[in-house]
Amino acid sequence: MKEFELKYGCNPNQKPARIFMKNGQELPVEILNGRPGYINFLDAFNSYQLVKELKQATGKASAASFKHVSPAGAAVGLPLSDVLLKSCFVDDIPGVNDSPIACAYARARGTDRMSSFGDWVALSDECDETCAKIIAREVSDGVIAPSYSPKALEILKAKRKGTYNVVKIDPNYIPEEKETKDVFGVTFEQGRNNYKISKELLENIVTADKNLPEQAQIDMIIALITLKYTQSNSVCFAYEGQTIGVGAGQQSRIHCTRLAGQKADLFMLRMSDRVQGLQFVETLGRPDRNNVIDIYLSDDAEDVIGDDVWQKYFAVRPEPFTREQKKEYLSKISGITLASDAFFPFSDNIDRAKKSGVKYVVQPGGSVRDDVVIKACDDYGMVMCFTGMRLFHH
Repeated sequence: MKEFELKYGCNPNQKPARIFMKNGQELPVEILNGRPGYINFLDAFNSYQLVKELKQATGKASAASFKHVSPAGAAVGLPLSDVLLKSCFVDDIPGVNDSPIACAYARARGTDRMSSFGDWVALSDECDETCAKIIAREVSDGVIAPSYSPKALEILKAKRKGTYNVVKIDPNYIPEEKETKDVFGVTFEQGRNNYKISKELLENIVTADKNLPEQAQIDMIIALITLKYTQSNSVCFAYEGQTIGVGAGQQSRIHCTRLAGQKADLFMLRMSDRVQGLQFVETLGRPDRNNVIDIYLSDDAEDVIGDDVWQKYFAVRPEPFTREQKKEYLSKISGITLASDAFFPFSDNIDRAKKSGVKYVVQPGGSVRDDVVIKACDDYGMVMCFTGMRLFHH
């Protein structure tokens, strides 16, 4: 297949639309089910690059949950604790921890379930039956992977009344060194961003504390590769093998940090005993439970636990989770990694990161205020690496 006609482009009025190879070669994908659209393919090709590179850098099965050309979550296939299984809504699926690719997607989808609603899934390894079972019951647009087990393909083809988008990509495909795109009738050309992210990139530790554990190095790599395929400006929080907050496409870096930090805080709060112990009414589905948890953790908790509404959502009325209680819970969190796609211009980013339990920071460096940022990290006892490489993506 050298080209594939699309229903329309980004919007229904943008016709005609297609994907094709300018060099006349075959497309590196095979559509096994459904009819993916323009944005679907943008998500598919960006997300697959992320998981392929993450697998190469860590040696672990990797997955990403993409929405509107940025990751809502990305992770490697580490086993999930009982608390995380429940928080990711997969505690009732047998054998999740026996499948690294299922673990990776459960984590990626569980990073930010609000943003992942209607996602595009990318998998570095073959989609097995367990992973397919997770995907099958979530609201999702499609999946891209190098292969599918027969049972997994059967499950996915039945999703969304048989219209679910399933794309197989050639794992050996290597794109050309130069890439182009047209904006306002003008063609832009640049070399592909083939910069390799590895542990060697983390050797320039600029803080007084230079103790960088193995897990922190892995989290830095996950966060940096995630940023490489996130719309800039962007900041990423990572913890124990997965992203836990991605702030994408903000004009100000502090707004990136605040957004990603807020998402990281919500991820951590979801694993608190207060949230784990919520008793929902049996008729409340997973998407609604997710929304209710999000509201319960917000300043608008009365919308779901108020006198006149709580019975719609809960079998037992929950106690309020006050702002002071949430702050106290989060104050005990530590060991989180923060990565940025460009330098931090001010120390306010570090101040905000501290509130979310950040211990490790990785960024390009190069600001005229690097010394101020380094001092802030030293004051908080953080470890910071300078990579010397910006990771803008547009």
